[in-house]
Amino acid sequence: MKVPSASVRVSRFDELGLRRALSGLMLPMLVAAMAFLAALALGGWVGSTSLARQWRDGAGSALTVQVPQPGEPAAKAGGTRLSVAVALLSATAGVASVHVLSTDELADLLRPWLGSSVERLAVPLPAVVAVRLAAGGADLGLLGRRLEEAAPGIMLEDHGTWIRRLSTLAFSLQACALLTVVLVSAVAAAVIAVATRAGLAARREAIEIVHGLGATDGFIAGRFARRATLLAASGGAMGALVAVPMLLTLAGLAAPFTEAAVAVPSAVDAFSALPPLLWGGVAALPFATALIGFTTAQATVRRWLRRLP
Repeated sequence: MKVPSASVRVSRFDELGLRRALSGLMLPMLVAAMAFLAALALGGWVGSTSLARQWRDGAGSALTVQVPQPGEPAAKAGGTRLSVAVALLSATAGVASVHVLSTDELADLLRPWLGSSVERLAVPLPAVVAVRLAAGGADLGLLGRRLEEAAPGIMLEDHGTWIRRLSTLAFSLQACALLTVVLVSAVAAAVIAVATRAGLAARREAIEIVHGLGATDGFIAGRFARRATLLAASGGAMGALVAVPMLLTLAGLAAPFTEAAVAVPSAVDAFSALPPLLWGGVAALPFATALIGFTTAQATVRRWLRRLP
């Protein structure tokens, strides 16, 4: 005759000896390693998204206009080809600023390809005008036609190819980061499942006795799940804490490629070095690992109990 399962419950008593069956050292360390890798993957996802957005915004709001033979007279207006192009660009709605690159600036741009001989280059160079668009942008098709009518041969480059390449790069990095998080989560679940199976094998006799006294599958699975949840959560917390200094270091290395570089002086600056989304992801790691531990232990124990004779 079976007795109610409540009769085998003793408050704060380890009926199944799970403190010995599920190690309080090995499992948290393995989960911490998985949480650390997941934090780095989240950092890569957030960082690539932020950098790609800044680069796309910068390239999308910039135009480059090349004016061959800038000193020659313009076709339909008084002045040189360069002055007419600059006047037309400045008067165009949606253009925030117009800057004609100086000879020194052009030399700096060409020096990586031509070396120090760029100053002695005999080929006449076109004038290069850097244009910054306002938030609303401008009608580039109409602008290009007006420039061609005023000074034939002018070339307008809107960096669309680079924007598409940056979008592809950002998508690839995000997909890799997401795949890494999924793989790390699967490995963490596998580690917890193996540890739970080892605990079941080690405490098989005690489990069979308690089960024979009337303990339900839910009661036994709940005990294992509680222990696995605690260990997984502690491992996730350790991994998240270890990952924070690494993420701050990576943020410092990536700072020159962002709009604002953050030094390391104060805690406030260190906190602002990482985006809020990344802080939220790192803070959620202990809860995520706890959920993985709970669900994995529950499923593993229930499946094992159904195979008991």
